[in-house]
Amino acid sequence: MKKYIFMGIIMSYTGLGMAQEMVSLPHNTPKDITWFEDERAYYSKIWDNPVVTNVSKPTLQVFRPGAPNGTAVIVAPGGGLFALSVESEGTAVAEWLIQKGITAFVLKYRLVPTAKDGVQELTESNPMDIVKKAGKLLPYAVADGLTAMAYVRQNASQYGIDPNKIGFMGFSAGGAVTMGVGYSYSPENRPDFIVPVYPWTTVYPPQEAPTDAPPMLVICATDDPLGLAAGSQELYAKWLEAQKSVGLHMYAKGGHGFGMKKQGLPSDFWIQRFYDWAVAEEIVTEKKAP
Repeated sequence: MKKYIFMGIIMSYTGLGMAQEMVSLPHNTPKDITWFEDERAYYSKIWDNPVVTNVSKPTLQVFRPGAPNGTAVIVAPGGGLFALSVESEGTAVAEWLIQKGITAFVLKYRLVPTAKDGVQELTESNPMDIVKKAGKLLPYAVADGLTAMAYVRQNASQYGIDPNKIGFMGFSAGGAVTMGVGYSYSPENRPDFIVPVYPWTTVYPPQEAPTDAPPMLVICATDDPLGLAAGSQELYAKWLEAQKSVGLHMYAKGGHGFGMKKQGLPSDFWIQRFYDWAVAEEIVTEKKAP
């Protein structure tokens, strides 16, 4: 059995007053990738959001609700595999979920080695170089996602989680990680549902749905400037063709990377639509008022 290391308690509290835990996930050291810089957390003016770059050791940040309802979601932020948009597509998502009784785990998966400002490097790089570097790193990020799934399931009782109600949600590059998890699982790390949000289908193209594919909800915007609407639609079609449980929310406007940011658009409420879908699919049991 793989061993997991608790990295201690971070003394910052959520709205429910629960301290956050960090878990270090086991991983194999790549022979063909080397990180020369340490992991770095900073505020990116380019993205107007806190980010993390140069992740070489995967971790999970645990968000425990005051009254867990048994459902859990692993959240994988996006950032082109050069960075992680850890607030808008990570901790803010987790904070919303725990208000609904859902236990959340924000995954920091391994990223492309970069200099001090990974976001600037991503912005200034040739698109072909980005895809090449991201494609080389993606299998390790997917491996981190699968390890995270196995960890949460193995420790479900510790967190008050139903081991059959553990899902994986990812944004953009995190959406590619989500699809990797959704295609590459074994019984111990199979997600019970997946939620790719504007998934980066150009780096991880849609494939045929597995024979035991989990329920899936795809979320995207038609005006995504990276052209990901078509890939999201194709992903939905693959599940539909295989007669698997699938939903699609395609917003007319929203752009790319909206996450938990407010733009005054219907896409601002995507996470409530996810919750409604999860209740309808009986993934979440909604507690009725007395």
